[in-house]
Amino acid sequence: MYLLGYDIGSSSVKACLVDAGSGKIVAQDFFPKVEMQIIARKPGWAEQEPESWWANLKLAHESIMKQSGVSGEDIKAIGISWQMHGLVLVDKQKKVLRPSIIWCDSRAVPYGEKAFGAIGKDACLSHLLNSPGNFTAAKLAWVKENEPHIYEQIDKFMLPGDYIGMRLTDEIAVTVEGLSEGIFWDFKENRLSDEVLNYFGFERSFVPEIKPVFGTQGLVSAAAAKELGLKEGTPVCYRAGDQPNNALSLNVFNPGEIASTAGTSGVVYGVLGQVNYDPLSRVNTFAHVNHTAEDTRLGVLLCINGTGILNSWVKKNIAPAGLGYPDMNEWAAQSPIGSKGISIIPFGNGSERILENKEVGCSVHGINFNIHNQPDIIRAAQEGIVFSFQYGIEIMQGMGMDISMIRAGNANMFLSPIFRQTLASVSGATIELYDTDGAAGAAKGAGIGAGIYASNKEAFASLEKLAVIEPDLPAEAQYQEAYERWKAYLKG
Repeated sequence: MYLLGYDIGSSSVKACLVDAGSGKIVAQDFFPKVEMQIIARKPGWAEQEPESWWANLKLAHESIMKQSGVSGEDIKAIGISWQMHGLVLVDKQKKVLRPSIIWCDSRAVPYGEKAFGAIGKDACLSHLLNSPGNFTAAKLAWVKENEPHIYEQIDKFMLPGDYIGMRLTDEIAVTVEGLSEGIFWDFKENRLSDEVLNYFGFERSFVPEIKPVFGTQGLVSAAAAKELGLKEGTPVCYRAGDQPNNALSLNVFNPGEIASTAGTSGVVYGVLGQVNYDPLSRVNTFAHVNHTAEDTRLGVLLCINGTGILNSWVKKNIAPAGLGYPDMNEWAAQSPIGSKGISIIPFGNGSERILENKEVGCSVHGINFNIHNQPDIIRAAQEGIVFSFQYGIEIMQGMGMDISMIRAGNANMFLSPIFRQTLASVSGATIELYDTDGAAGAAKGAGIGAGIYASNKEAFASLEKLAVIEPDLPAEAQYQEAYERWKAYLKG
């Protein structure tokens, strides 16, 4: 008996097959092998063809079925994860009307800002828990104003994962988690936001049928079964955006539990057990996978855009030619805590929400030409990224979140001993590293939704803990001194 998970990213589509009994990954793959095309017809725009997600899903699916030798008859449930905040539009024949406006497209920012002012800051934050910002609702507003010929053909809007669900089942559905990440959900009233729909003038009929995150959301159609070699009627039992799903894959479900990633962007995602928000809207708050009206479970998301690109920039421009990331980590270890006084502000990849959407850029402080070298700069870059995490963590703590444990996948910057030890020591949190990813999490989520697992504890009993990093208490003062110096430079 097997579980199938798909993870629809903007760079690639991953597929993963999990043995439901052992919980172990049987096969996994991703396509394309180079980054998926992003269409940028104007500066600040970013679009993808939804059909390309489906085409790459089929390639990844075919690969894992061949690797494993598993029959489609033996797959008992399917789960889907996706890049958050995208917009997919279809007509009554379920034909896609335009390329998807994806998460990193910034054209809708003025529409969200105008809505924030018109609806009112207090009303938005207390009901939506966010500014409408550059999320799905604002993107739909852009289409309404700028492409009325497209808007008038709309039957339903979807998020990227809902489109994959439609291709699998021929049914269109959405979840409260998905609606909340699009800024369509009123948490105070536990319903679709009349204020958002009315302000933008959206038809209520555009909203798909709302289904639970866990549970049967549709059955694989005859056409999809033929394309993928699956059994017709196989249930799709789980769907969630990539960051809630990443938290699920790390068994993060309860208030105070934290998941983190540090790849292209840096993310700290914590679960909050009460309806609350940051009054300055510096972090995003959405429904977590297990949120209900009776049991509040909100995902508070801190995102640092400058994470991966700073590390990559240092590799290309500071590290000697041919030095790989593992070698850079070893070089960084040659520099002491605090990088001999160098501080790097890592916000060189556009505006940052934790800075109230200000674009402060990247800056390097404290260089002394007589004592500093490449290892100091490499370490300072990693410390600067960690310190930006801690700056956001303090915002989350101000919302009432206790952060004593951070769970992360053993990947990207968490492979760096300097990065993870600095994060543990400056935050005071223990870090646990696990061997998992989003597609595997989606498969396990499908197992929960199908009732194959009685609880998340059972679903993730096999989750393999690879390492535990405790705060370096003897050096705590040194880490804190370096962080306070960094923060002083940030505040100018």
